[in-house]
Amino acid sequence: MAHPRRAGSTAARMKKRNETKMILRQPVLLISIAATIALLLLFVIYPLVKVLIFGLTDENGRLSGANLHAILTNPNNLATMGRTLLLGLIVAVIATFIGYVFAYTITRTNAPCKRLLKIIATLPILSPPFILSLSIIFLFGKQGVITKTLLGITGNNVYGMGSLIIVQVISFFPIAYLTLSGILESIDASVEDAACNMGADRWHTFWTVTFPLSLPGIISGCLLVFIQSLEDFSNPATIGGDYRTLSVEIYKTITGSYDMRKGSVLAVLLLLPAVIAYLLNKYWVGKKSFVTVTGKPTQARKLVDIPRVKYPLFIFCLVIGLITLLLYGTVIYGSFVTTWGYDYALTLDQYKKALAYGWTSLKNSMILGLISAVVGGLLGMVIAYITAKRNYYGKTFIEVSSVLMFAVPGTVLGISYVLGFNTKPLVLTGTATVLVIVFVFRNMPVAIESGTTTLLQIDNSIEEASTILGADTGYSFRQITLPMLRNAFYSGVVYSFVRAITAVSAVIFLVSPKWNLVTSKIYTLFDQAKYAQAAAFVTMMVIILLVFIGLFNTVINRLLAPRSRVPEELRQKTEVAK
Repeated sequence: MAHPRRAGSTAARMKKRNETKMILRQPVLLISIAATIALLLLFVIYPLVKVLIFGLTDENGRLSGANLHAILTNPNNLATMGRTLLLGLIVAVIATFIGYVFAYTITRTNAPCKRLLKIIATLPILSPPFILSLSIIFLFGKQGVITKTLLGITGNNVYGMGSLIIVQVISFFPIAYLTLSGILESIDASVEDAACNMGADRWHTFWTVTFPLSLPGIISGCLLVFIQSLEDFSNPATIGGDYRTLSVEIYKTITGSYDMRKGSVLAVLLLLPAVIAYLLNKYWVGKKSFVTVTGKPTQARKLVDIPRVKYPLFIFCLVIGLITLLLYGTVIYGSFVTTWGYDYALTLDQYKKALAYGWTSLKNSMILGLISAVVGGLLGMVIAYITAKRNYYGKTFIEVSSVLMFAVPGTVLGISYVLGFNTKPLVLTGTATVLVIVFVFRNMPVAIESGTTTLLQIDNSIEEASTILGADTGYSFRQITLPMLRNAFYSGVVYSFVRAITAVSAVIFLVSPKWNLVTSKIYTLFDQAKYAQAAAFVTMMVIILLVFIGLFNTVINRLLAPRSRVPEELRQKTEVAK
């Protein structure tokens, strides 16, 4: 008698073999898969392998661990690595706690102003870099409103670990909130109601039922925030002061010491913990779910309406929200001030100076961001389709490599592209093409994840009906599947555009005089202590992002609106089939 597990694995292999044979008879699908694999090999795997090889070889190209040994035995490098990991752990814990409180308050209580809390909880995701660092400088710096004007403290040093923790926590707690809100909403309400019916109070129910069931989301949120903290370059570079992290150390090593090989080794050291944390989240935490999902209908969830529970939670969220709004409002106000700390008269001079200084870079960012958003969104939908709806040899490679760039720190990504595409046969550094490619493959994982989640909920019989009527795979994807992916495509395009416009670390090594970007200009303004002009740039970026998000919503809804009638071409094919 065959072993059940062996029989199951044999059946799975037979099914995969049969589906692979079917794909070979569908030219459009076969070309899509082959082209995807080729692109991932060229623009994801090749650059990462290049930086690994470069960091572990000597000047003659021979394998050598001398550089790695020199870095690991240097106390300063070890201290920098320790500071980076410590900062990531502290920020991950605090941000996840705040994200959990926000998620629980919004999804489980009858607290007031929940719509406002949702907006505040997602605002930092759409904001450009530098904005929170600017706020801290405006409020608590040497000319800060709070430190100098209100408290009379002069010469306050705002740079360092404390400010960096505050900025990163506010920047990244929305990631934990979005992860945890989905987990909390998916928990079956009857499980908690059963505990209450058995006499447990809300506090006991929370610790024995709700918290254990949401534990996978808590771990996932911690890991994702930890990754973002490791990758962050703009905040440590602008407000970290003497508290230098690995991302900043890599930049200083390459631009200051002109030591690309040492910078590559440091990049490998930064890459390892980020990738490990990402793989743990995706393939270990992602498989652990303690949520009980039954096929039975459940009653509506009873929101907590106990005053001693909902009001303390609401007040906590409100305080965090007011701090967040204060920080954002300070930057907007600072962009209209003549000279911060001396002359608070309102003026538009900062915008005039900013546009005269960096209009070309702002235009470049919008053009390249728009191109990469559309290309990345479409490619993300294609990859989501060929991984969620098809089973073939090579699928695992596409699944892993297509989302790998999400875990790669920006400075590491920039170095890998410089090393990979700075020599023949493919010289791309300094061109607009390399910037678009970086934006596409860096930000595409969100579109892939959104598309995959949506596709898994679409019944295969819908596409099968189209195939029976005579449509090929390409036609069915364009006319049927893609309109159903409208919301996922919108999410992917918006995320890609926002991240392209606000990218710093991934492009800091790739910009050129001809193709400079607005974030590089803002970073230069920070170095020159021209904070008011930087605030004007940041405010303009916020307006641009909001305008384009509205345009994306309008255009995508019109182009991908659900079709209520059978297309004429498919109708003709049906008549021929009859």
